[in-house]
Amino acid sequence: MRSIQPEQAKALIGQEIGVSDWMVVDQNRINQFADCTEDHQFIHVDEAAAKKTPFGGTLAHGFLTLSLMSKLAGTASLTLHGTKMGINYGFDRLRFINPVMAGAEIRGRFVLADFAERKPGEYLLTYDVTIDIKDSNKPALVARWLALQIIEEK
Repeated sequence: MRSIQPEQAKALIGQEIGVSDWMVVDQNRINQFADCTEDHQFIHVDEAAAKKTPFGGTLAHGFLTLSLMSKLAGTASLTLHGTKMGINYGFDRLRFINPVMAGAEIRGRFVLADFAERKPGEYLLTYDVTIDIKDSNKPALVARWLALQIIEEK
């Protein structure tokens, strides 16, 4: 995660801020997510039944892939100097483009789309995020993600 002064952020609008490391989305993680969300649809958790589908195996929940954006952002997004708290503010756009098969590797690409001071000490960072799937020409998802950062007042 790159740390910058708030006044430096506007110059980075439109630039790719970072690309995360690859991470594996294995069946164990998918099963745990199914337990947490009580979404046990067979396409996610029943390997034998999922093999009979056009996908040929189990796949991660779209919302699991989405939830991993926070982890992926940890090494690939910006933090403002003096930040005392970051808050997920939501999404302006989100599309699930391609399923993530169990065992696949994903990574996040983060482009700073906008930056604004909402009020003194409170900044809204807008990212265009693409979650890539290793060895695939189509991403898992694309999103416009809104994140608030609250900095220490001087």
